[in-house]
Amino acid sequence: MNIPKLNLKPFFVTCILVCLATPVAWAQAPGQVVKAKVTMTTPVATPNSVVKAAVVVEVDTGYHINDHHPSLEYLIPTEVKLEPSQAVTVQDITYPKGEPKKLAFSDAPLSVYEGTVQVDVALHVERKTLPGNYEVKGQLAYQACNDHACLPPANAPLLISFKVERRGAPVRHSQ
Repeated sequence: MNIPKLNLKPFFVTCILVCLATPVAWAQAPGQVVKAKVTMTTPVATPNSVVKAAVVVEVDTGYHINDHHPSLEYLIPTEVKLEPSQAVTVQDITYPKGEPKKLAFSDAPLSVYEGTVQVDVALHVERKTLPGNYEVKGQLAYQACNDHACLPPANAPLLISFKVERRGAPVRHSQ
């Protein structure tokens, strides 16, 4: 009786590929551990005034992102990047002070953001801006890490939307 010879090479190659891919499948994507949204403080403005918004960042438990002014030169800072236009320019972006945290890979505590973080944004509406609806696009650039490893640097999209009314029209402020 002839017993057929089995070629196990494809089986072993498949097993090795599955084992190599499993950690990648279980890893969380950067967009899943950090979320950013924009809330408007002043959703309506007039020409030659300031529109204020807050970028609210949620960092999942167990992760942190670096302070805007990181403790070590090689760390990637958290940064709000906005695309100015002829109608609207960035007047100011105010970052909170990070919290010192001792991490496994560093001898000294590092300044990081955890949990909920708010970055305040002030945009100047230029004097010649016509009434209408406006948007300022941008992104939150960051690198999320846990106590042992960092995810690749990532960006979360931002969109600041507001209305410009003619001078003399009452400006409504949100609560």
